Amino acid sequence: MKASIGIIGTGWVGTSVAFSTLLAGHAGELWLHDLRADVAEGEAMDLADGAAFYPRCAVSAVPLARMREADIVVLAAGRNGRPDESRLDLLRDNARAAAGFGRALAGFGGIVIVVTNPVDVLTRVVAEAGGLPVERVIGTGTLLDSARLRERLAVRLGLSTQSVHAQVVGEHGDSSVPLWSSARVGGMALRDWAGWQPGDEAALGLQVRRAAYEVIRRKGATNHAIGLVTAELIGCIVNDEHRLLPVSRVQAGACGIHGVALSLPALVGAGGALQVVAPTLDAAERDALAASAAVLGAAFGSLAG
Repeated sequence: MKASIGIIGTGWVGTSVAFSTLLAGHAGELWLHDLRADVAEGEAMDLADGAAFYPRCAVSAVPLARMREADIVVLAAGRNGRPDESRLDLLRDNARAAAGFGRALAGFGGIVIVVTNPVDVLTRVVAEAGGLPVERVIGTGTLLDSARLRERLAVRLGLSTQSVHAQVVGEHGDSSVPLWSSARVGGMALRDWAGWQPGDEAALGLQVRRAAYEVIRRKGATNHAIGLVTAELIGCIVNDEHRLLPVSRVQAGACGIHGVALSLPALVGAGGALQVVAPTLDAAERDALAASAAVLGAAFGSLAG
């Protein structure tokens, strides 16, 4: 099945999401919207000119109201982070706009994917502002962090990324929690892999947390990897794949977390992130996840001030 995919925001990230989605072939129609209407129209025209090189899809710029007719709406609007600025530093600038888009989608029957940072807090903002079911408002969350962790582990071990299975949970940000205790290489626990040193974990975890800052310092924004991540998530929904992915949604009790949006493994399919699966955590990971939830809860609470 091909879907109608709407993307709100045609900056660095929104256009990378559009490009990756087109190449993946998930969309039958791709709709772009931006407050800068000419930019959205120009991006749609540019992408449409390449139609000979991706699976058939009609690309167009549309008004915001048209997004209510989409199967999936991706929220990629908002300003980017500055060098050495945390994702939570973006909160006030982007939360107001996210709440407005949430209200515009009140009663929406499809799935909303939130990409804009700080993605966890804004996932909760959109769900509450729109009165939408929490399973149908999904943040990309730590999908990208997990991909970064797998890539760096693969380089460290001299293996393909596909042979490394590891997840990051919690905040997509400075309090993220790599799950070292359950990381596996092939069918073997990472910590049993010959030559692996548990002392490497802290430094590697810091590399993953700092990855976005290093990219932003050099080019001003991150966009290509998150475009690929979002297209992958769209495909899981469109194809009803029922894959377990570390995505962000408002939690309802998993790992003792209530009401805070953060990433835990969730079964993703056509109905959204329907079932959250509490991962096996060691004591340090449990404490770190609770601390991450507290950081995000406080950040959301600060919006009331």
